[in-house]
Amino acid sequence: MDAQALQRSWDRVTEHGEQVPLYFYSHLFVSHPQVRPMFPLSMSNQRDKFVGALGRIVSHADQLENDAAFLQHLGRDHRKYAVLAEHYDAVGGSLCATLMHFLGAEWDEELAAHWTAAYQVVARIMVEAAEMSSESTPDWWEAEVVSAERRTMDLTLLTVRPRSPFSFRPGQSVSMEIPQRPKQWRYFSPANAPRADSSIDLHVQQIDGGQVSPAVVRSLKVGDTVKLGAPVGERLTRRTGDPTDLLLVAGGTGLAPLLAVLEQIHLEWERAGSGPLVHLLHGVRMPWHLYERTRLRQLAEQRAWFEYTEVVSDDPSYPGTRGKVGTVAGRQLLYGRTAMVCGGPQMVAHTLEQLAAAGMSPEHVKYEHFYYAAAGEHAAGPALPGQETARDDPFALSQSPVDPGRGVPAADAWPGPDRGLRVPRSAG
Repeated sequence: MDAQALQRSWDRVTEHGEQVPLYFYSHLFVSHPQVRPMFPLSMSNQRDKFVGALGRIVSHADQLENDAAFLQHLGRDHRKYAVLAEHYDAVGGSLCATLMHFLGAEWDEELAAHWTAAYQVVARIMVEAAEMSSESTPDWWEAEVVSAERRTMDLTLLTVRPRSPFSFRPGQSVSMEIPQRPKQWRYFSPANAPRADSSIDLHVQQIDGGQVSPAVVRSLKVGDTVKLGAPVGERLTRRTGDPTDLLLVAGGTGLAPLLAVLEQIHLEWERAGSGPLVHLLHGVRMPWHLYERTRLRQLAEQRAWFEYTEVVSDDPSYPGTRGKVGTVAGRQLLYGRTAMVCGGPQMVAHTLEQLAAAGMSPEHVKYEHFYYAAAGEHAAGPALPGQETARDDPFALSQSPVDPGRGVPAADAWPGPDRGLRVPRSAG
């Protein structure tokens, strides 16, 4: 495939703005009405996601053959939407129709072959990963809400208990669908290490204008049944028993996955009497957003291996540490430590800059990639764990908290008109 040709043509198409996703979804739903129920009723937040996700994949098309891990994850994750191999054919056909409509005479056989090759790579990897994972895990897990505590005006702490075995690693994220908002999945990070009773704590912050987070904060109640997707993400995890000292830098509800890592380390100290030293910085705008301060202060008083610093940015009357948490992180002892950073995109980007300026090597800084970013850009996610970010498109090619990957094999030739893009099924 010719990555430059793909990028040039995609740039031309995106000049038409919102007409592009409108045309794509209209074509998809008219030509394959059976896929419409897979999407939420409201498509107001849906259309732009398609353009952004596809653009990120296309801009890296020349690197797809290097690492398929990202697309494999997407294939496995799409099982929760009941996406089958034939649905990729429907999407491929509508994609070609959309490109042909907006490119006009530029859409020739050679360019169509490049697009087909790129799409075949993406679809084939995703389908094969989904088929393989279906042999050992369910499409989703049902879980009961056993606790719902509204800790602040806009923050609820949930505890859910899966009804069947559910494994995750501290620092990973899981997607959740609530009964009040069917077909609208959102990612949250467990705030605890795995427990004997399988319960999982989730920190959910209400976002103005969000479609799901207000319902979680206001309406989700004890006894409700939610669905959980498979756990994802590796960058905020650590090997059990790793003695490397840690600097944990959290912004807002980005605290959740770092609490899980902290609990993992706490258990190691309890069992073995040794472990890494940990310094946790929690940055918030106002002091009342320090929603776990009592618990963390108590732990810091009781455990010599743990240090806790609160950082408040927007309250000049706050008597403690003030400023941006990334700036404070850059002032800490960094030698011999690994930093884990989690929060909103601006907070993460600023923290990475401050740590780099302080001399910390990039290989010693861990943070999640939520989607493709241009080379050299910080690839922090669109919202921190516990905040709402729209990920309710069963055919979106990105929007996932894992490291971007690149894909594999050569594809079949471009099909004739109206045939769609055929997705080869894995052997067996």
